[in-house]
Amino acid sequence: MSAPISTIAEIGKHEGQAVTIRGWLYNLRESGKLLFPQFRDGSGVIQGVVPKNAVPPEVFDAIKELTQESSVIVEGKVRADKRAPSGYELDVSNVQVVQRVSESTPYPITPKEHGTEFLMEHRHLWVRSLRQAAILRVRAEIIRAARDFFDGNGFTLTDPPIITPAACEGTSTLFPVDYFEEQAYLTQSGQLYIEATAMALGKVYSFGPTFRAEKSKTRRHLTEFWMVEPEVAYGTLDDVMELAEGLLTFLVKRCLERRRADFQTIGRDVGKLEKIEAPFPRITYDEAVQKLQEGHSQGALENKFEYGGDLGSPDETYLSSQYDKPVMVHRYPASVKAFYMEPDPQHPELALCVDVLAPEGYGEIIGGSQRMASHDLLLQRIHEQNLPEEAFQWYLDLRKFGSVPHSGFGMGIERAVAWICGLEHVRETIPFPRMLHRLYP
Repeated sequence: MSAPISTIAEIGKHEGQAVTIRGWLYNLRESGKLLFPQFRDGSGVIQGVVPKNAVPPEVFDAIKELTQESSVIVEGKVRADKRAPSGYELDVSNVQVVQRVSESTPYPITPKEHGTEFLMEHRHLWVRSLRQAAILRVRAEIIRAARDFFDGNGFTLTDPPIITPAACEGTSTLFPVDYFEEQAYLTQSGQLYIEATAMALGKVYSFGPTFRAEKSKTRRHLTEFWMVEPEVAYGTLDDVMELAEGLLTFLVKRCLERRRADFQTIGRDVGKLEKIEAPFPRITYDEAVQKLQEGHSQGALENKFEYGGDLGSPDETYLSSQYDKPVMVHRYPASVKAFYMEPDPQHPELALCVDVLAPEGYGEIIGGSQRMASHDLLLQRIHEQNLPEEAFQWYLDLRKFGSVPHSGFGMGIERAVAWICGLEHVRETIPFPRMLHRLYP
């Protein structure tokens, strides 16, 4: 193979030239003395054209005998073709078979329909399919864009620990870890720790894995997921609502700029994404309750929502489906929110918090708040919720030594991917999902 190596995604740069592609056979069809192999390399898929009289017999026979997912190194000339999905085809001249998949143990995922359970058991292979690969490329774009957004707006990345001595939001949904002679937990959130780094650096963010031991089977829940969490010293609730608007619009715009081909593969209606721009509608918890109760009276919701409760998935789905942009629901009752949230000065029974619900019924993708600045009130809340004071002594220190108003939020990457890609279930948003009954592969 003497031609320069190219990825399929960049094949257009070599129109009219011979190139080498290293990848796998995705599909193969025949038409008389013509072979039409489809090759994939992780960046995309391209169709090859192999006339029997245009290549040596051994090349034609080698391609004809290829099986699905056989690994190959292919050489050919790039030709523009408007009918091709990528806009190009490859006139194949040579092939090197790296490994031919045996016909006695064929590749288990075929173009026919498979059940979800079968596909999840074979997730290590399912990720090779065009749609799943496209989703993972969009996920990577969202992660890169989130980092670019914060890095470009004066934030410093600070990494919180994954093993922690106490809960961020209560101990009932924690995975315990034996930490030598002590009891520790896998983190639910990096928030408490980046509050500390915000006091050192002003504007910070973290990006890392988080763990929730909720025994939930909904299409929005994973037990292991990734979060990006900014924190701003001197930031107010209004500041983080604006920050959330800026982040989400930036993510959507970036994906529209760079991932339209992947959206087409996924089947995403990009027209809905093109409507995502600031400002987003903002409603209070009280207004949300009114809308939910109206929805119940009209028969759109099975259960009547009672004031004072937290929003469940059906409630978030209903509210978010009323808008074509993300909607911000703010100022929930403090009793249903985390202990560290600042009370509203005008209405102390309410917390200065916000949940951002994605449109099309996707529900919460961002949750944030202004954090409590008072040492005494924070200590009181820790006691009220029966949390171990000694584990939070360092957190209380932040309110002793130069305490200031500060705010932040967390955005679950997988929920953002599900919404931006228009996916039915969050399990497709991460290479290897961990769910209530899913620990393999």
